[in-house]
Amino acid sequence: MDRPRISVVAPVFNEEETLPEFYRRVREVMDNLGEPWELVLVDDGSSDDSFRICREIHERDPRVRVVRFARNFSHQIAITAGMDYARGDAVVTIDSDLQDPPEVIPELVARWREGYHVVYGVRTEREGETWFKLFTARLFYRLIAALTDIRIPMEAGDFRLLDRKVVEDIRRLREHRRFIRGMTCWVGYRQ
Repeated sequence: MDRPRISVVAPVFNEEETLPEFYRRVREVMDNLGEPWELVLVDDGSSDDSFRICREIHERDPRVRVVRFARNFSHQIAITAGMDYARGDAVVTIDSDLQDPPEVIPELVARWREGYHVVYGVRTEREGETWFKLFTARLFYRLIAALTDIRIPMEAGDFRLLDRKVVEDIRRLREHRRFIRGMTCWVGYRQ
C-alpha cells in the first residue's frame, strides 16, 4: 500500500449510529481526490458497538486504521493519538459525528496546496446547539483573545487540515491538558 498523502483522523466516542455513513462519505470524498489516503479512527473508550464497527470497516478497507483506548480519555487526547498514528503529508482532523461535512475536505486540501500550513473548516451554521452553548462558546473565545496573544478563529472547531510540519510541532508539545485549537495557533505557520 502506498504511503498516504493525506490522513484523516477522527475521534470516535459512542458513534455506532453515524460510523457507517461517516466512513462512506469520507471514502467517497477521498477516493475522488485521487491521492493515496488513510483514515485513522480513534475509539475513545466507547461503550456501544463503535469499536466493532471500526474493526469491520478496517477489515474491508486496509486504508482504515483503528486505535482503541481502554477508557474515555478525552476528545483532545484522541485527536493527539490519531496525529501520532497519522502518516500523511497533511492531516485532516474531523469528528465522526457528522457535525462537520466530509465533503468540505477537498476545499481544505486545495488551500493547503496553495501553501497554507493550517486550514480551518469554519461552521456557518450550528444546528442543534442551544443559545447557552453558543453564548458560552463565544465568551470562551473572547476570553482567550483577551488573556493571550493566541487568536483562534471564532467558529472553528476541530475540523481542520494541518501540514505535516505543524503536526510534528504539536506532537512535540506533550502537555497533559491539551487544547489543540490553541496549540495549532500557538505554533505559528501560515493559517
